[in-house]
Amino acid sequence: MSRVQLALNVADLEKSVAFYSTLFGVEPHKRRPGYANFAVADPPLKLVLIQVPEDQRGHGTAQALNHLGVEVDSTADVEAGAARLREAGLAAFDERDTTCCYALQDKVWVHDPAGAPWEVYTVKDDNPADARPATASLDVLQPGPNDGACCTAAPGVAEGAGSAPRQEAACC
Repeated sequence: MSRVQLALNVADLEKSVAFYSTLFGVEPHKRRPGYANFAVADPPLKLVLIQVPEDQRGHGTAQALNHLGVEVDSTADVEAGAARLREAGLAAFDERDTTCCYALQDKVWVHDPAGAPWEVYTVKDDNPADARPATASLDVLQPGPNDGACCTAAPGVAEGAGSAPRQEAACC
């Protein structure tokens, strides 16, 4: 089963968790400092909340979106998605065995025509021993004034197997 992921920037994590718990009728699947995610069955949704400073969050829909995604069942599904995207001529960026959002994941990233980042990903370990917050090793977005805590360029360089050096970036 796959489901859409919506990652939102929030200034007040506790109020946001209370709101979305009420809205969807479920408690968070995972809580960590500055982070919560919900596994909503109906409608099928992975909702991720990432706490950012209030001045970065903005008001209403301004600065609300962090990134979008599609959670799939397996690495094979991620690879199939990556192949489909590349065959369609889209620039797709792979990450394998990346630990971010407190989970070990395989994923591929693309951008929509307006630059919104989308990931197709699978969670390989939901609670790995070396769990880390929203950080990984892919230059998903060019840094800009509207970037949130996730999917923004961060200092450092990482190498992926068989790939060129990549800027570190944050993701979920």
